[in-house]
Amino acid sequence: MSMTQTEIGDYIAASGHKAWEVAGLDPTTPLRDIKSVGIIGAGTMGGGIAMNFATAGIDVRIVETKQDALDRGLAVVRGNYQRSCDKGRFPQDEVEARMARFHGSLAVSELAECDLVIEAVFENMDLKKTIFTELGRVMKQGAILATNTSALDIDEIASHTGRPQDVIGLHFFSPANVMKLLEIVRAEHTADDVVATSMDLAKRINKIATLVGVCPGFVGNRILFARQIQAGKLVYQGVMPWDVDAALNSIGFKMGPFQMSDLAGLDIGWSKGATTDNPIRDALCELDRRGQKTKAGFYDYDENRRPVPSDVTAGIIRDITGAEPTTMDRQQIIDICIHPMINEAVKILEENKAQRPSDIDVVWLNGYGFPPDKGGPILYGDMVGAQAVLDTMERLGADDPAFAPADTLRKLAASGGKFTEIDTGGLITAKGT
Repeated sequence: MSMTQTEIGDYIAASGHKAWEVAGLDPTTPLRDIKSVGIIGAGTMGGGIAMNFATAGIDVRIVETKQDALDRGLAVVRGNYQRSCDKGRFPQDEVEARMARFHGSLAVSELAECDLVIEAVFENMDLKKTIFTELGRVMKQGAILATNTSALDIDEIASHTGRPQDVIGLHFFSPANVMKLLEIVRAEHTADDVVATSMDLAKRINKIATLVGVCPGFVGNRILFARQIQAGKLVYQGVMPWDVDAALNSIGFKMGPFQMSDLAGLDIGWSKGATTDNPIRDALCELDRRGQKTKAGFYDYDENRRPVPSDVTAGIIRDITGAEPTTMDRQQIIDICIHPMINEAVKILEENKAQRPSDIDVVWLNGYGFPPDKGGPILYGDMVGAQAVLDTMERLGADDPAFAPADTLRKLAASGGKFTEIDTGGLITAKGT
């Protein structure tokens, strides 16, 4: 299906508007009053999340376990505001006004009177359950308990609070003070007024929100995982990381899978001596090639952080995979990386973890840099056609059952239907529609 840029632009605008609409939620649902917010964790995510609220005029109490970590986190926040001031975005007194809304603390119990608390510690389920058990005990009645987890089971987290109706996922994207997307994750027992308040709060802090359901990775990361897995499989076939990235760059992605990994840091989820299910990454990290921050990862980086294909990486890949370097047609690489994203999006809709197909495009346009002229994975699926996607997924599914074609994909290919018109019932949870 071919579309003009005007038609694509109209689709994107309409999708963004619809994403705010929560099916089955009474528009007169009373909102919970949010005048103060607690943040657990003053690291990159916690500090960035906190800035959104302070910028919007909301008082923030931010908690760390040690004073030096708290001081460091608040110094980073001040530095971010100061750089914006120095660029002329607001006057110096606004820096001081925003910083005056921050209150540091070393005890979760000091968040007790906050109207909303957001946990922003690292991705460890046991740690999060411990924190939410304490929140359930110390927070005032009616407070919203939110987690910034990017992939963990929020229903499991909520089950440790004694008040699962107050629990919701608020998945910010890094850097949280810059990125526009906010995935609002409705758990099985999340109350309607918690959903309504969270959607309203997203507007107050100038975010673009989508309401999604609980599943591994939610909408955005679940689809990202599918792409990353296939990119990794290509490397094991001898395709070099920079060739995979170049193929995706050629259709408008500013960053391909390995460029993105280097930017994020290869040591996420890794520690020295660890053996994970990604031995190439492990080997790079053992050589202190942990991404842009160490000026070496999959790529080598010059003083301007310009990525250069690395002979070291090529050698590691050859040693681990046993595959000789090979070339592959760019379009084939694109299909292998992007068609599984479309297939995974269809599975998300089949499992009722998104409200509507266009919400998935809103997520990927605003959180992951999907090329705007392609409209997002759902609209791009209509551009290439269901049959082309099915052909790719049948090949990939034969090699790995996790990538078997979705039933709805088969139906669309048989009927000539559109991904944008899929209707499997919307987002369904125990309390949702």
